[in-house]
Amino acid sequence: MLGVTGSIGLQTLDVAHQLGIEVVGMAARRGSAEMVDLARQWPDASVAVSEPSDEARERCTAALGARVSFGLDAVDALAAIPEAIVVNGIVGAAGLRPSMAAAGAGNRLALANKESLVAGGDVLAAALAASNAEIIPVDSEHSALWQCLVGEAAGVRRLILTASGGPFRGRSRDSLAAVSVADALNHPTWAMGSRITIDSSTLMNKAFEIIEAHYLFGVDYDDIDVVVHPQSIIHSMVEFVDGSVKAQLGDPDMRLPIQYAVTYPERAVTAGRQFDITKQDLTFEAPDTTVFRLLALGYAAGRRAGSAPAVLNAADEVAVAAFLDGRIGYLDIEGIVEHCLDSVDWRPMNTVEDVLAVDAEARAAAGGRVAAISR
Repeated sequence: MLGVTGSIGLQTLDVAHQLGIEVVGMAARRGSAEMVDLARQWPDASVAVSEPSDEARERCTAALGARVSFGLDAVDALAAIPEAIVVNGIVGAAGLRPSMAAAGAGNRLALANKESLVAGGDVLAAALAASNAEIIPVDSEHSALWQCLVGEAAGVRRLILTASGGPFRGRSRDSLAAVSVADALNHPTWAMGSRITIDSSTLMNKAFEIIEAHYLFGVDYDDIDVVVHPQSIIHSMVEFVDGSVKAQLGDPDMRLPIQYAVTYPERAVTAGRQFDITKQDLTFEAPDTTVFRLLALGYAAGRRAGSAPAVLNAADEVAVAAFLDGRIGYLDIEGIVEHCLDSVDWRPMNTVEDVLAVDAEARAAAGGRVAAISR
């Protein structure tokens, strides 16, 4: 489990506990006291900490001894444990390297780190093609598409990604200028990490999911649509050439797609209340791209391909962090992303090093823009 202290990580450990699945490794960025507590609960797991402080290094070594290691290479080594299912819940472009390591080892990659495909789709796709590794999505929308496509040989007309619309659905653009961090973090249906919650509020998360779906399913961008579905009960749909539409429904609970990714092609029996369709009021509407402009920028970056999606991701990551820190306004996020897409030179992405280089360049450009705005 990579990104063990995050929302996906904690829910994955819960799934592993419920199903009796062995956890052979866990990774975190900082080596917090929480991570040490989790490692103690799984005493047979190897532990990797990618960027520990001196204090965290001492804490982890004292508590965990020889089973903890440090640095980015240590995380990659966990992802390459033979015959492992690697759940990648790392946030941001830092997840690309371990995704590549899992692919190189021929492991199953249960992917919740969408940046692996958004920023590094070309290089990860090549790595997967060169090995016997498999990739199964953990994002609820892509898991839904995956489940709708199981047993379907061909005949897809379009993929339909559903979006909750976030906390600002129906708002005018002018009204968004003064929204607070607390407002943007108040998601109506999902409990997620701070960056993905902000991205959901701007619809940037859906822009990333469009690019991710393109790589996962080999579907052209013209055949990937987004529909706003505030209840978050239908997680996504597939329309086929005969006019049939298949949808995957369920409560907004990430444990379900996590469980499916690690047990596929089987479905594990789990206790819990049954889904009651009679209590659901399902509504749909088109996204307002005049208010939420990042969705259109996502389509454009995906179609441009090459370095553009990596720039999109890096600029957004910097801008969202600046917004969360109170250094820029909410609408500045899209301005920074657009600036970086225009200013960072386009080039093809052939290696991980290519992706990391353009990621660094875009972060620098975004950081400069943040500094100019926040003076």
